[in-house]
Amino acid sequence: MPAYLQRDLSVGEVAKRSGLAVSAIHFYEAKGLIKSRRNAGNQRRFTRDVLRRVAIIKVAQRTGITLAEIRAAFDTLPDFRAPTATDWQRLSASWQHALDDRIARLTQLRDQLDHCIGCGCLSMQECPLRNPEDELAEEGSGPRLLDPD
Repeated sequence: MPAYLQRDLSVGEVAKRSGLAVSAIHFYEAKGLIKSRRNAGNQRRFTRDVLRRVAIIKVAQRTGITLAEIRAAFDTLPDFRAPTATDWQRLSASWQHALDDRIARLTQLRDQLDHCIGCGCLSMQECPLRNPEDELAEEGSGPRLLDPD
């Protein structure tokens, strides 16, 4: 393998290759989603597997998977190794049910959106957006979510 493929990456190189800001790379590291090592000069160095992990993070976030869910999935993988196709199949399968539920909820909201008259009271009976099944009725009448008292 050529030497340039074995060399660890700086945070700037990871950011450039992944299309993210350096601050996002630091954020992902602080959240435990990716890991780095420190060199003799105390600078962060990332192994190349982090590029695949960042790609998975970006895809998962686009589908609505939370960072906590992503981290839990990554915790099942060995450190400093790129996730394999088999790993990806397992991770994506574990997110399938949550995604199906999210899609069903969003579809229901989309289909019920035309029933909302935009009155601003946010406590109208059966508001599918802010007050499903009129749960706020138990707190009294009026704009319960807008009332500071």
